[in-house]
Amino acid sequence: MDTATIPVTGEYPVPVRNAYTPFVRLIPRTGNNHAGTIAMKRKIISIDETKCTGCGQCIPDCPEGALQLIDGKARLVSDLFCDGLGACIGTCPEGAIRVIEREAAPYDEKTVMETIVKQGAPVIKAHLEHLGGHGQIAFYNEAIEFLIENGLPVPNHKPPERQKPVPFGTRSARKSPAPACHAGPHESNPFAGCPGSAARSIPREGPPGDPRQPSGTGPSELRQWPVQLALLNPAAPYFDNADLLISADCVPFAYPGFHAEYLKGRILIIFCPKLDADIDGYIEKLAVIFTQHTIRSITILRMEVPCCGGVRHVVEKALEKAGVTIQLDEKIVTIEGTIKA
Repeated sequence: MDTATIPVTGEYPVPVRNAYTPFVRLIPRTGNNHAGTIAMKRKIISIDETKCTGCGQCIPDCPEGALQLIDGKARLVSDLFCDGLGACIGTCPEGAIRVIEREAAPYDEKTVMETIVKQGAPVIKAHLEHLGGHGQIAFYNEAIEFLIENGLPVPNHKPPERQKPVPFGTRSARKSPAPACHAGPHESNPFAGCPGSAARSIPREGPPGDPRQPSGTGPSELRQWPVQLALLNPAAPYFDNADLLISADCVPFAYPGFHAEYLKGRILIIFCPKLDADIDGYIEKLAVIFTQHTIRSITILRMEVPCCGGVRHVVEKALEKAGVTIQLDEKIVTIEGTIKA
């Protein structure tokens, strides 16, 4: 079926063709069964059962039906249902969910839709916006096709943004302010996926290279190398009597005063709690740093998106493991580049 000519209803354009997707799909089938499905290495969630308390807060944020509470624990019931985009991560208060890469059956949109449609229009809407907000246009189109082929109504929803070509070396026009970032489909923001992956434009004044905005005039305040937690040597002498700045790795790009206001006089550690694989290893390494050195203070800088709350969780777990108490000063940076009050 040509998705460019599907006569869909509702306040959104017809499904758009896919131009990019991070998934490689290898699904040789006979009929509708999954016999012979080829396993592949891809992103998929992993749940640490020792951390999971069975609170169930992750379940509503997985409209695909990949998660269920079984024997008091959240469990991934089928690789076929998990898209690996991590919308469930930010709602886990224990930091028990992370995205890993492993051999898994490819995500199957048609199989997921068979589960989705049984849950009603609000869940269908949330799923469509989840796919569109993450740029998964091929899967979005498959979901729309499934609804049409089965004679089911397509609910009104926010469609994927169409990408307009921009001349090389110019900035795209930005006429309206970006919407506020919310925690998910339960709030007023129509975007239903992980807020950290929602595509947004941020209005700025002046063209690129505007001479009225001097660049590179302030000194770098970086005092050590490397800065990535995965690369740091916990025995490095610069940790002795250090004031630490532990930052999500998106923060320096979002906050213009990063060097002058926060990095100055501090030792820097950066990581991503959502995309970095070895979170348990990070907790171990930080615990060693806290145990082997006298740390005078810890400042945490993280982004406002829910999944970035994992930065504080990792630091708190490391302090607990080290058996030391250090007061944490946490600052939250908005996507617009300000410190959240």
